[in-house]
Parts: sequence; structure tokens; C-alpha cells
Amino acid sequence: MKKVIVIKMGGVASDNLTKSFFEQVQHWQKEGKKVVIVHGGGHYISEMMQRLNVPVMIHDGLRVTTEETLKISQMVLIGQVQPMITTYFQQEGFSVVGLNASCGQLITGTFLDKSTLGAVGEVKEVDTELLEHLLEAKHIPIIAPLGLTETGEWLNINADHVACKVAEELQAEKLYLLTDVPGVKKENQWLKEITTNDVSKLKTAKIIKGGMLPKLESAVAAIKGGVKEVHITNKLQHAGTLIKSKEVYA
Repeated sequence: MKKVIVIKMGGVASDNLTKSFFEQVQHWQKEGKKVVIVHGGGHYISEMMQRLNVPVMIHDGLRVTTEETLKISQMVLIGQVQPMITTYFQQEGFSVVGLNASCGQLITGTFLDKSTLGAVGEVKEVDTELLEHLLEAKHIPIIAPLGLTETGEWLNINADHVACKVAEELQAEKLYLLTDVPGVKKENQWLKEITTNDVSKLKTAKIIKGGMLPKLESAVAAIKGGVKEVHITNKLQHAGTLIKSKEVYA
């Protein structure tokens, strides 16, 4: 689908939803672009787990998702974070639709490693027909990072991974992965552009690590899947680090 821009919102969602954020979305819409939002919610899930005295366990950057953790994730993502985001958009005059895996089985997934990670999944299929219908009707889909297996089991999925798969399936022209830093850093400098080949080099040199690692791996997969460019940034109106398939520097 042409002229699609996918935005993944992470961290504290309300911090992303600034006046300049909405002005940029509005500007894109005036240019005829169609916008899709994928939201995370790790901060809010951890906060709720602490309130309920449920231990937070992380393995290789992913939240180990027990049955109890999954219920909390569903409650927070669908009951707290998504309504908050849709309300902000509606107050700014946008037409939005909040979506989760149970909406026509929007996201079909499989378990990543059930014995180690519990109900953590990866995306296998996205119902693009539903998304395209909403986009043609000038709605902004706002998607929670949850999936369902073919047998109806719920999965907690990394929001970067969901955003990248949605962008890939829609053949988006741009994907923005919003985070709490202005891009990818090397030797105390924020990189303006890197290629998929550069990502491998930066990984080998251990320049990229922690939470940035799965973000860049998802970005590379999206570009290989047909997304034209991926931006890692902390503000929608700033390009941040642009990731492309073509080699930029050696």
C-alpha cells in the first residue's frame, strides 16, 4: 500500500504526544499520507506489576510473560494505554480506531520460546485488509502489541517487532521507531544515516547493545521486507538515525 507511514510509540506514551507530534501527523495527512500507530506500554506494565507485587523478569531484553503477567499486560495495554492515546488524538481532531489482536485476529503469532519466555510471541501474519479498509476511510489505526495464536492463545509481542511487521506488510514508505534517545550513537556522535550492513558491523563491534539491539534488528528485517526507510528518533519531526538498505559509508 502506497504512502503509508508507520509510527511506533514507546516509553511514556504521553511524552510523545506533543503539539509538534500532532502537527507533523496533520502535515503528512495533508500530503495524502496514511498513518498507522503501534504503541508499546512497557513502562506502564512494569508500574502496574510493581503495584500488584508481581516480579518483573527480563530475558535478553524481552519481558518473561507468565499467565499473570499476560493478564496485566492485556489490562494495561487495552484498558489504559490505548484509550489514553486514542483520547489524545481525538482531542486534536483526528479520526482514530483502537485495535488489538481480537479485532478480526489482526495479529496472528506464534510462541517465541514458551519454556523460557512464557507467552512472548512473534508476528506471523497481519490482517492488512482490515488496516487498508480503515486507512482508505481516513482513520488512523492505533494498534496494541498483542497477538493471538491460530488456536486462540494470547501473546505479548515486542512493539518494535509489531511495528516493523505492520510496516512490512503494508509496504510502508517510512517507519518511525520513537524511543528515549535521538538515534544510534557511535563514539559520542549521533549517526545520521546507517545501512543494514552497517548494523551488522556495529553489532559485531558491540557498539549497539541493550534495548537498541532488538530495535535495530527489527528495523533491518523491515527494510529487507520492503520498507523504504526506518528512522530511530525521540521526536517525530526529527529524522534521527536513518536506516536504509543502500550502503552509505564503509
